[in-house]
Amino acid sequence: MDETTAKGGRQSVLSPLANRTFRGLWIGSNISNLGSLIQTVGAGWLMTELAASDGQVALVQAANVLPLMAFSLIAGALADNFDRRRIMIWAQVAMLVASGILAGLAYAGQVTPWIILIFTFLIGCGGALYNPSWQASVGDVVPRDEVRGAIGLNSMGFNLMRSVGPALGGLIVALAGAGAAFAVNAVSYVALVWALVRWKPEPKERRLPREALGPALSAGLRYVSMSPALMRVTARGALFGIAASSVLSLLPVVAREMLKGTAFTYGLLLGCFGLGAIGGVLASSRLASRLRNETLVRLAFLGFAIGVEGLAASSLLVLSCLSLALCGASWVLALSLFNVTVQLSTPRWVVGRALSFYQTATFGGMAAGAWLWGTVSDDYGTPHALMISGLGLLLGVLAGRWLGLAEVSNLNLDPIGRWREPALRLDLRARSGPVMVMIDYEIAQEDVEEFLSVMRQRRRIRLRDGARQWALLRDLENPGQWTESYHVPTWVDYVRHQERRTKADAEVTEHLLALHRGAGGPRVHRMIERQTVPVRDDMPLKMTDVT
Repeated sequence: MDETTAKGGRQSVLSPLANRTFRGLWIGSNISNLGSLIQTVGAGWLMTELAASDGQVALVQAANVLPLMAFSLIAGALADNFDRRRIMIWAQVAMLVASGILAGLAYAGQVTPWIILIFTFLIGCGGALYNPSWQASVGDVVPRDEVRGAIGLNSMGFNLMRSVGPALGGLIVALAGAGAAFAVNAVSYVALVWALVRWKPEPKERRLPREALGPALSAGLRYVSMSPALMRVTARGALFGIAASSVLSLLPVVAREMLKGTAFTYGLLLGCFGLGAIGGVLASSRLASRLRNETLVRLAFLGFAIGVEGLAASSLLVLSCLSLALCGASWVLALSLFNVTVQLSTPRWVVGRALSFYQTATFGGMAAGAWLWGTVSDDYGTPHALMISGLGLLLGVLAGRWLGLAEVSNLNLDPIGRWREPALRLDLRARSGPVMVMIDYEIAQEDVEEFLSVMRQRRRIRLRDGARQWALLRDLENPGQWTESYHVPTWVDYVRHQERRTKADAEVTEHLLALHRGAGGPRVHRMIERQTVPVRDDMPLKMTDVT
């Protein structure tokens, strides 16, 4: 075990388990994960018996991750605007019902390839709804300095279940059929539902109205697109998802055709992947303390490439298991690092949406990759599909030159808390607008270049937090006066914009204040737009507020 913070300057990967709430949810999640992995084995192996091609087998993996691409954005917006605990409860109940129906159909002998794909997709929809709320809740359950450990524990728990779940699933399928695997999965959701019901998070005061779905999605997309660290990790996640999905999507075919095995062989291979992932989690804390994020993610891409090339060349069970262990370790190193980077790069108000955008890219890449490698396997054979995907992973290593991951552990993304809503002399409603804001600065000529450099950062922060039509103006008659201007749709949007500023943004504000040469601080003008609207050509113009 790693040293504690007091001894070695970093948290143990197991520290979050001292938190009773996190521990209960973690145990419930692992029981649910165990059932899901048993279900995966049942669906994957049953498809190998019913399907006519490798492409259909690979589509099981695509149907499992496609909902994460299709619905994660909406789920992320819901996670940031509604009670995350209730969302998670309803998602688990929906998956329980879908798994129960699938088990009933299997026992009745009514399962077809399309039935498997449809219900796998429905269960994936529940996961897509659940994941952003659960991952966004990690930062609510444990302190910020334990977020990395909590995410690592979630990965370790999942992969601990992966090390035993698939083998257990293979045994269940071999002894009792796929229907029994689906039934076990249905029962496994009960533990997590019970843990969620027992969790009583402190209610958060909501001073502003909830954002509507459309504006909430737009705000999340804007935040991610204006955050270079998030854009890079999202792109790398997509690249990894496309290339690395070859292993899990083609593994049933590897077990059946390349190794001439059974359902138990398939489960054993998945178990080796899971054991490697556990090793990756246990090593991640020590590696993260010694290596830069970008170095670590390049090692993960490279390790997975070596593992998948070994799997492509192997016809021996032992060599395949060793290759999959390396793939599993690399898989969890990459995905947990991506997740940590997103969480630590994002303030709480938008973390659910940021995670959902990252997951959409990553799992969308996995869904596309599952279809791609299934097609390549049909046309050129499974070994060739695996070899080509390994080359794709090497490209992911090279991509680090342009898409390098940032170091984000020192960012303080708590709300700055300095802004106070001004006393207005007009009777505005929350939806009154548009609102225009102008801020006047006095800047000496020798400071202009530095001022423009800081303003480039200010522009990105403003647009990221909801401003529109940002502009920087210079007075022609008084060149020392500069005016920053921007619009927001309504007064409540202006309040949101101000309250989204974080302590990490304070450095830019303080830099601008240091450059300002005028008496007092920069002067702020807050104005509501008024338009001249002609009623008829022969009538005088009338001033009307735009609301």
